[in-house]
Amino acid sequence: MSSHHDTPRPFRYDAEVDPGETRHLQYEVGETYLGRPVEIPVTIINGEHAGPRLCLSAALHGDEVNGVKVLQEVADRYEPADLHGTIVCLHVVNVPGYIAQQRYLPIYDQDLNRSFPGSESGSTASRMARIIWDRFVSKCDIGLDFHTSTRNRMTVFHGRADMDDAGIQRLVDAAGIPLVISGAGSSGMLRRVATERGTPIVTVEMGEANRFQPMLIDLGVQAVENVLAAYEMHPEAEPSRPELQKVLTSEDQKKWIRADHGGLVEMKWGPLPIVDEGETICVVSDHFRTEEHVVEAPFDGFLAGILANPRVLPGHPLVHLVEIDDEDRELVRAAYEDVGFARHGTFHWMGKMGEQLAEPLLRDRPGE
Repeated sequence: MSSHHDTPRPFRYDAEVDPGETRHLQYEVGETYLGRPVEIPVTIINGEHAGPRLCLSAALHGDEVNGVKVLQEVADRYEPADLHGTIVCLHVVNVPGYIAQQRYLPIYDQDLNRSFPGSESGSTASRMARIIWDRFVSKCDIGLDFHTSTRNRMTVFHGRADMDDAGIQRLVDAAGIPLVISGAGSSGMLRRVATERGTPIVTVEMGEANRFQPMLIDLGVQAVENVLAAYEMHPEAEPSRPELQKVLTSEDQKKWIRADHGGLVEMKWGPLPIVDEGETICVVSDHFRTEEHVVEAPFDGFLAGILANPRVLPGHPLVHLVEIDDEDRELVRAAYEDVGFARHGTFHWMGKMGEQLAEPLLRDRPGE
């Protein structure tokens, strides 16, 4: 680590968290129509020992809550006495969207994740982004930004990051994410702005909006544990990484395949999120089943995003397909057999019963 990690140091925003201290706070980032504060929940765990600063963020899009649970677990798990460095948890970044249970900031539909680093005199989203950037993100060395798909879709567990950046390469390897789609990201995106300014951040995509998926949450918590181990932030950390990791580059062909007809969708792909050119992905039918429209894969691909709502209109997205070659196919297959693709199933709110139902699927995978 660089020299500024040689001694424990306070974490300063506009207050100070000393080494050896954990602080939970509600930090003001804006106002409501009534002039009441908009506050985001933040946990700062400042270790007794010197080390890097890890920023964890969730709910930049207000309906993406799997990451919120990941951060709750992390904030409860680690103690300053055991920590070399600092963990900064931004539990819910987009509080107005979170309250409204929608993706963007309400009323004006502003995307907070296209507003960084923000401006003190800009839009509502830009002003919020500026405060979050200045007080917390910019003071960290590395970060994981947790996302899911938007409503009515499902995103498989994977990362998004600019793999041309050396710091990102190290962070991706540390986190143990089985598959990463490489690219700089859109203008104003948190991970892009942070990485360009020297704080490598990887987006972790995992599951569906507006719900907890316990086994995906476990993978998210494990990714944090992996990072703490790799950066020597927690001596007792127990890393668990997949045997294989695969990077798909931004030059690979990507396409949202959309419905040309309205009706009911029956998915035909599986058991892993891989399809070959010409393979049936799904069938769209009317309610009388007098019309059926087969949707085929235009190329060999990995299903990074999948419709979770069986009802569609013309133009609605069905799957997000990323092109793969023969070598990619085997690596992707191996990665998701290792992770257990059944973790992405809909065992919601079933407690231990959900885990019991999934266990045979996770255990009896091909090749085992």
